[in-house]
Amino acid sequence: MRDDLQGLDISHDQLQDATNLPVDNKLIIITDTIQQFSIRLLKKARKTEIATVVFAGITISVCTYLLVKLSSWLSLIIFILWTSGSMQILLYLLWRGKSKFLKQNMTNSLRILLNDVERYNSVIKAIDINDQIEDVGNLGVSIQEREKVLLALELTRNDLIRALKTERILRENKSFIITNTDLFTNNLAALASIQITEEATEHGKLLNEALQISLDVQREMKNLQSQS
Repeated sequence: MRDDLQGLDISHDQLQDATNLPVDNKLIIITDTIQQFSIRLLKKARKTEIATVVFAGITISVCTYLLVKLSSWLSLIIFILWTSGSMQILLYLLWRGKSKFLKQNMTNSLRILLNDVERYNSVIKAIDINDQIEDVGNLGVSIQEREKVLLALELTRNDLIRALKTERILRENKSFIITNTDLFTNNLAALASIQITEEATEHGKLLNEALQISLDVQREMKNLQSQS
């Protein structure tokens, strides 16, 4: 990712910080995690012969130790299954608890804003992919007026973060009356003032997408303000 795109996306940690909710709650499957870890470990071990020998030695040592400590392969299998099953149950209960908490606190405004965040991050990803295509020699796909596009995205990002934090305040303080009008100040006017003279071009489409997301954010901010 190019330097001017770094930090423009809205990460899961930033979403959780803004909403104070486990919005990226996913059920962790033990077998999938072990498989991914093993693949990464094997790739690292194959980089050098020494690392491969060390990895093989450690693996053999661990297996030998387990065989000595446990009476048979059956005991080893039972032990592994019991441990994995217990961990999976704990992970499931944790995931279920977070999912229930998220469902109880999910508002219509938050659902719309999270959808806008997904759309926004998709635009960032599309630009990143386009940059990679350009970097391998396809100069004809370069985004025209790149600075204007990135400025529009930065303004949109600020609006999204502000709206998410506002929704959180209202959700956590239902009787709270907003008196600080600066909280609702958004960058829609600045974004709309950017002239989109070539809507058919790629950068024009990106600018328009950013504008549409900001319009959605503005509508939700008005809804939140009226609810207060």
